[in-house]
Amino acid sequence: ITFCKPHSQTVQIIQDGEILYTIDLEKSEDRTIEVEYQGSRNIIQIQEHQICVMDAECPDQTCVKMGELKSSAALIVCLPNKLVIQFAESDEIDAEVK
Repeated sequence: ITFCKPHSQTVQIIQDGEILYTIDLEKSEDRTIEVEYQGSRNIIQIQEHQICVMDAECPDQTCVKMGELKSSAALIVCLPNKLVIQFAESDEIDAEVK
């Protein structure tokens, strides 16, 4: 599998169409971010300049199984919690979950 390396290492964490965080993975220190939605939460991990959902309170755990965000063409999505993690190519949102 070949991944297209993104032009930028800036990612957006978007929930219900609103950008919650914009993070430059190249400059970010290792940390976790907790995002809640209607009593359910996702734990997002930034480690060694990579980002993934490490834990989620959703029934299918698809967002956790997606692993690290590696390609500008890829998204990490949690439909139950209306969460999207994507590389930012410009100031515009590429995907929106409603």
